[in-house]
Amino acid sequence: MLTQPDRPSGRGLRSTASPVKQLASARSLPVFQPASFTADADIEKVRAAKADALVVAAYGLLLPPALLDAATLGAWNIHASLLPRWRGAAPIQRALLAGDGETGISIMRMDAGLDTGPVLLQEKIPIETGDDAGTLHDKLATLGARLMVAALERIPDDPRPQPDEGATYARKLTREDAQIDWQRPAAEIERAVRAFRPSPGAATRLGGEALKIWRARVVDGRGAPGEVLSGLVVACGEGAIAIDEIQRAGGRRVATAEFLRGRPLQPGDRFA
Repeated sequence: MLTQPDRPSGRGLRSTASPVKQLASARSLPVFQPASFTADADIEKVRAAKADALVVAAYGLLLPPALLDAATLGAWNIHASLLPRWRGAAPIQRALLAGDGETGISIMRMDAGLDTGPVLLQEKIPIETGDDAGTLHDKLATLGARLMVAALERIPDDPRPQPDEGATYARKLTREDAQIDWQRPAAEIERAVRAFRPSPGAATRLGGEALKIWRARVVDGRGAPGEVLSGLVVACGEGAIAIDEIQRAGGRRVATAEFLRGRPLQPGDRFA
C-alpha cells in the first residue's frame, strides 16, 4: 500500500501515521511511503509489486506518467465530484460554496492532466440542506468505496472521455478563503459556514477578537454588512444570518446564549 510519509499532528506535533498506514499495519500489509516520486527507484518499487491496477484516493501528491503506467491496467482515481465539474483539490468544499444541488463520485483513469482522464463509472447523490464538508465527505467516501469495487470488475471496459463543456476547477483552499466577507449575500455566507465545517471553520473578527462561526441560518434582516441587528443576528450584503454556534480564539464551540452571557453585544456592533 502507498501513503504519504508520517506527518506532525495535534497540539504536540507528534509524528502521526496516516489512516492508510494504520490500517495496513493492523493487517500486516506492506506500506511504502515515498516523499515524492522524483526518484526512479521509487517508481521501480511500485512496478516490482506487479499490480493489476493502482487505486488512488485523496493521495495528495501528483503522480508522474511513469507511475500511472506502473500497473497493467493503469491507475484509477476515486474523485469526489461529477467530472468534469470540480476538477482539483477541494471538490467537496467548492460544490458547497457554489450551492450545487448534487455531487457524486467519478471513477477515472488517471492521465497526465489534473483530473482530466476518462471516466469509467459515475454516481450522483443530492447535497442536502444541512450537509457540510464533513457529512458530505463521509457519504462520498462510502459511495466511492462501493463504486471502486464495482469498477475493478469493469476496468477492461473503455471509459468515456470527459467533455470539455462544464469543466470547473476546485482550487486548494486557503485561510483567506475561510474569512467571511460580510458584503456577500446571507445565503452564500451560510454555505461558507457549512463548506468550512469541520475544518478550518469560517473565520471573522469582532472588536479585534478572532472568532469562528460553526453554525448559522439565513433569516430576514437588513443593515450594514457585518452589523449586529439583535443578539447574534448579523446583517449581510443581502439579508442576514443568525449565528447558532460560535467559538472564541482558544475557547470551545458554544451556542449563542452562552456566548452572549460572556460577550454581550449591542445592536450596531460590527463584525469585520
